[in-house]
Amino acid sequence: MQVSRCYFAAVAEKLTDEEMEAWQALLHAHEQVTRRLDSELREEHGLGLSDYDVLLRLVRAPSLSLRMTELAQRIMFSPSGLTRVVDRLAGEGLVVRRRDAADARVVYAELTAKGREKLRAAARTHLRGIRQHFTGRLTSSQLRNVASALQVITGPHQPH
Repeated sequence: MQVSRCYFAAVAEKLTDEEMEAWQALLHAHEQVTRRLDSELREEHGLGLSDYDVLLRLVRAPSLSLRMTELAQRIMFSPSGLTRVVDRLAGEGLVVRRRDAADARVVYAELTAKGREKLRAAARTHLRGIRQHFTGRLTSSQLRNVASALQVITGPHQPH
């Protein structure tokens, strides 16, 4: 019984005011910026931020296609969540699904020409939004500090 009380006492310690302020700032900034980016993409292009992310990952991939499992990992979606997004994008002709010729169990998502055009148009809105709602509000020094601080947690950014 004594061991469990010590454990719960340690776990129940409150965050310092500084820790809470940093944590809340991260959560609120992320939510606010992503909500705005999503709203602008939906309003101007009929794409949500998740849709845009899938199209962006595909345009950066060799042959403009990725295995569905790899795509899910890159965008940090569950397989079922990705399936819903890809179904929607396929319904609009922005991506197609294709089975691997050597292994029919493997399914690829592939960007179409229409998907590339949609992404190109939406990219202008997305980049403008990032600058308007995030990077443009910070000095060069603040941008370096934000990147440096977050990379302590995540490690250096690895494009994928």
